[in-house]
Amino acid sequence: MEQGIGTYIRQQFGIGEQDWNAYSPLALAYIGDGIYELVIRTAIVGKENKQAGKLHREVSRYAKAQAQAEMMETLLPMLTQKELEIYYRGRNAKSYTKAKNASVQDYRKATGLETLMGYLYLQDEMPRLVELVREAVMHYTPQEHEGMETRNQEKGRQG
Repeated sequence: MEQGIGTYIRQQFGIGEQDWNAYSPLALAYIGDGIYELVIRTAIVGKENKQAGKLHREVSRYAKAQAQAEMMETLLPMLTQKELEIYYRGRNAKSYTKAKNASVQDYRKATGLETLMGYLYLQDEMPRLVELVREAVMHYTPQEHEGMETRNQEKGRQG
């Protein structure tokens, strides 16, 4: 089996084998947030060379809690039993923070998605992680949310 990037990094820092099942769901979500955004950034940057600000706005459409919650609904039927368990652990975790512009329900679903992403990454299951992100992105249409963002940007220019 080919070594994954997570294993490579841990080896370079002298970190031994871990039982990722024993890690808190919020620790898994923490690393999952980063790897999810890295996958999204890679896909968006790979499509077109744009200014950093434009790239950031495009990535943000997929990285916000509401988008992740909607994407998670698409993914639920595709998940294995183990993946569902990891997702539910993250969704049900007691977090003392909340997203600025998201409902509690969306925030919890997004945390579940990030927990799953973190777990898959740490298990060196990048092909599965990327497959799930790709499927989620393919079935998500941010256009309904773009109109509001565009209007807010235009107001900012006028004011």
